[in-house]
Amino acid sequence: MGEKPVLKIGHLRITDHLILGVTRTKIEKSVETFQHSTIETVPMTGWNSIGEALTAGKIDIAFILAPYAMELFHSGSRIKLILLSHKSGSIIVSNNRANVDKIEDFKGKTILIPYHLSVHHMLIDQLLTDRGLETGIGKDVVFEVTAPSQIPKFIEYDKDGDIGGYIVAEPFGTQVIRKGLGKELALSKDIWPNHPCCVVIVRDEIINSYPDAIHELTESLVKSGQLVSQKPETAAKIGASFLNQEYDIIHSVLTQPADKLTTTELRPVLEDLDTIQNYLTEKISSMSGKIDLEKFVDFQFAEAAGAK
Repeated sequence: MGEKPVLKIGHLRITDHLILGVTRTKIEKSVETFQHSTIETVPMTGWNSIGEALTAGKIDIAFILAPYAMELFHSGSRIKLILLSHKSGSIIVSNNRANVDKIEDFKGKTILIPYHLSVHHMLIDQLLTDRGLETGIGKDVVFEVTAPSQIPKFIEYDKDGDIGGYIVAEPFGTQVIRKGLGKELALSKDIWPNHPCCVVIVRDEIINSYPDAIHELTESLVKSGQLVSQKPETAAKIGASFLNQEYDIIHSVLTQPADKLTTTELRPVLEDLDTIQNYLTEKISSMSGKIDLEKFVDFQFAEAAGAK
């Protein structure tokens, strides 16, 4: 048997990627032992850096936005989607200084989104359009891309209330609300119940060379998703450390309400991914083109792990 590979896994410090932190903690505490690989978690600051690291081969696996993953595949990256990392989990927050009390009040304002190739972009666009607002440069509402971890700073420094608010993965909504700088307008699950958002993608080369390692990792991640749901206190403790956040904030994200973030249904759903790529190619044009999802999604690992 050859030497165990070290699998480098890129992620952001967001609750959407918490199952990775749970898996890492289980290994550190010897609750689980990996026979086929050693994992190294690589925290990054923004989505671009994850995509670039993956395409350059600096990381082997990425927790990444589904539409960004599809775009990478479209541009020729040899990768497969093996698992969802969660469902739902994002929040729309209005900036208290902007006097936004309802969705219609965003007219004439800027809304921050975490990335142009994101489900967030789709959901906020859908919400605004449904309320009769037009989005885009020179229209009712303009979107501006800001890395999730930077959003709280932008709100803090926006003394004039030019930014109406934002949509982002937790804990960067609850964090701003706790500081008294914003208020919750909507949860992403209320716009599209049980929507996918971040996914786990692996370079083909790694899947081909170390399939047993990917099976083992997938099985652990699925169990980690169940732990987050069943033991929110334990998950919040892990999250506080893994995401560099206060325990109370993570615990609130995981429990108020309990279905704000779902980590127990991680099997990819092709129809959902197709809904995303249709919207982002036809309505917003942020994706370059559609992909063949059956070639992009590899179900074998999720199925073997019993993912729902």
